[in-house]
Amino acid sequence: MRPHEIFAAMSEEQSQSFFKRLADDSQMTFSQAVAGAAAAMNSRPQYLFKQPLPKQVAAVRRALSRVAARPLAEEILAVYFLECRKELLTEWLDQLGLEHEEGVLADSNPECPEQEKLGKAVETYRGQDDDPDRELLLRAFASQSAIDWPALDALIHEGKA
Repeated sequence: MRPHEIFAAMSEEQSQSFFKRLADDSQMTFSQAVAGAAAAMNSRPQYLFKQPLPKQVAAVRRALSRVAARPLAEEILAVYFLECRKELLTEWLDQLGLEHEEGVLADSNPECPEQEKLGKAVETYRGQDDDPDRELLLRAFASQSAIDWPALDALIHEGKA
């Protein structure tokens, strides 16, 4: 799944929760997303900034669901987990045994772990609790351009079936 497809697949409730948390914990990134949505709608950012949060969120989600928004969608997902849900990100990276500093990978193109280790890490990570951001993190991690792990894509797809 690509970053823009993640936003397209989000439920209304999930997108409201995602962007509310982003607005609270990373206002600059949320503002960037709103400005990007305004540009995609061919409207002025000030118009969108004056709208209530649910309307802003709907516009941003629509804009980030477009193929052309892939780089911005990828960035928004990365920032969300680095600034808003770092504990989930570091837990995932630690389970994989990937070297990182505060969630930022030491290797810009990490190798995929062996199938058995990856499968166990995904199963353990999913089993911790029922936080919907766990599944979102798996999809967001797999969608990052630096991660080309078909085995992870398959495990994510299996978990949704």
